[in-house]
Amino acid sequence: MQILLIFQEILSTPAILVGLMALLGLILQKRPATDVIKGTVKTIVGFLVLSAGASYLQTGSLTDFGVIFNYAFELKGVVPNNEAIVTTALVDIASITAWIMMFGMLANIVIARLSNLKYIFLTGHHTLYMACMIAIVLRVGGLDGWQLVLGGSLILGLAMAAFPALGQKTMTHITGSDDIALGHFSTVGYWFSAQVAKLTRGKKSREEVKSTEDINFPKWMTFMRDTTVAISITMIAVFVIVVAVAASKPGYAEALKDGGVLSGTALTGYSNWIVYALISGMNFAGGIYVILSGVRLILAEIVPAFQGIADKLVPNAKPAIDCPVVFPYAPNAVLIGFLTSFVGGILGMFILIAINPAFSNALPIILPGVVPHFFCGATAGVFANAEGGLKGTIVGGLLHGLLITFLPVLCMPVMGDLGFAATTFSDADFTVIGIALGNVAQLIKGTPLLIFCIVAFLAPIATRLVRGEKVK
Repeated sequence: MQILLIFQEILSTPAILVGLMALLGLILQKRPATDVIKGTVKTIVGFLVLSAGASYLQTGSLTDFGVIFNYAFELKGVVPNNEAIVTTALVDIASITAWIMMFGMLANIVIARLSNLKYIFLTGHHTLYMACMIAIVLRVGGLDGWQLVLGGSLILGLAMAAFPALGQKTMTHITGSDDIALGHFSTVGYWFSAQVAKLTRGKKSREEVKSTEDINFPKWMTFMRDTTVAISITMIAVFVIVVAVAASKPGYAEALKDGGVLSGTALTGYSNWIVYALISGMNFAGGIYVILSGVRLILAEIVPAFQGIADKLVPNAKPAIDCPVVFPYAPNAVLIGFLTSFVGGILGMFILIAINPAFSNALPIILPGVVPHFFCGATAGVFANAEGGLKGTIVGGLLHGLLITFLPVLCMPVMGDLGFAATTFSDADFTVIGIALGNVAQLIKGTPLLIFCIVAFLAPIATRLVRGEKVK
């Protein structure tokens, strides 16, 4: 059990996982020991830098903003959060989740080797979350023990290869190459935003539409061309508006302090809420700057190193990397995507409130979680910009916000007892897998459900064989 827990921790730590992949790739290329050490260490450090920036945002400005926003506008409901729902679920299914995760990664390599889905999913924490989601749904479908591990591993391995494939066409437009893929389980949302963005450009080609990165600022606003400055000023304005509403309520500082989030570090740490808003906006920009620095360091090392794996183990394989990998390609789209997705989440919340009486008030009210709307909304913005430019980014981001508001509503009923929790999965792919697999599990249970999992896993491999393509 201790060995299993060690494996689980290693495989759920993106920096170590990607470092091991870089190490294997460099060794397979028979690179000198000095190059192997340098490439491995720089890859791990790059991911740690990226993770530090993401954590800085998630535990600081993003979390504080969400708490203040909900307090300012007196919102109550379900806040989708992957970490929260997984923590709740792992109380009962920790060991099963770990086994599914470990064998799921092996299944990912098998399907990448034997089918045309040539993607190796490298985002460890999302692999853990998806393993947990699949375990929850298959248990509701009557699977347990080795059948649950086998069925869950095969579905996980299939998802780890299939979802990167869904977004790869737009990824090539974003990066200008076919070297890397996106390994983040919200690809359905990104693909959806890209398709919406395509519709906004009409008969124009991608090259003819105005990109978010081509925004022409007046001469006196040329400083806004600097990404860090533009993000700082925009987020300062957003924080000022929201904090001003919160500060207009009597006793706001004590109320937020009692929530345990802002105690001693945010509003209660400043004598004036305006100063807090200024610092928080720039903290947000600082987090983005750190993330972009980490991404650049990773890309400089992981792509050449991964070539060894692609050449020796899985020909033509592509590393599927976490969503911030696309942020440097369209920084303005990152900000626009986040803001429009968040607005879409607010709009979706009001729609749920309005229609709830027609459903006997049985629908959960999904509150806009700042963390998913930032990371997923920002990435959706980059995808939408690649297909539809500025206009596509605005429309695609807005509809993405609506999508990740309504998908959790449909997913919660298939999650058994966890469907009644105060939180749920937030990203699109988790909810899509939950809805699809959950409905299958309601129709067929036990061994027939396991057979379904096996057939689903073998389908891409069989498709390649039917086409007469040889496995190299």
